Amino acid sequence: MSAHEKLLARFLSFPKDFTWDELARLLRKYGYAQSNKGKTSGSRTEFEHPESDISLNLHKPHPRNILKPYQLKDTLNFLRKIGAVIKSDEKYRNN
Repeated sequence: MSAHEKLLARFLSFPKDFTWDELARLLRKYGYAQSNKGKTSGSRTEFEHPESDISLNLHKPHPRNILKPYQLKDTLNFLRKIGAVIKSDEKYRNN
C-alpha cells in the first residue's frame, strides 16, 4: 500500500486527529493546491485545480490544526464529486 493509499484509508476512517497538513497532502495528490483569496479571506482557504471548476472551500482550523467532523464530511463529499472516492473505498470507515 502506497503512502497516499494509507493516507486516504486514514482519512476514510474519520479519525479525530486528522490534520490540515494531511488534508493538503491528500488533495495535492489529485492536483489541488491551497489558495487564499487576499487579505480579507481570513482563515478561509480554497483548494483549486488548474484544470477543474470544482474546488473545496474550508476554514483552516485554529487554534489547533485538527479538522472538525463537518470538515471531514465536506471533504469526503468533495472527493466523491471529483471521483477520487467511490462507495467501495469507504470500507475503511469505522463508523
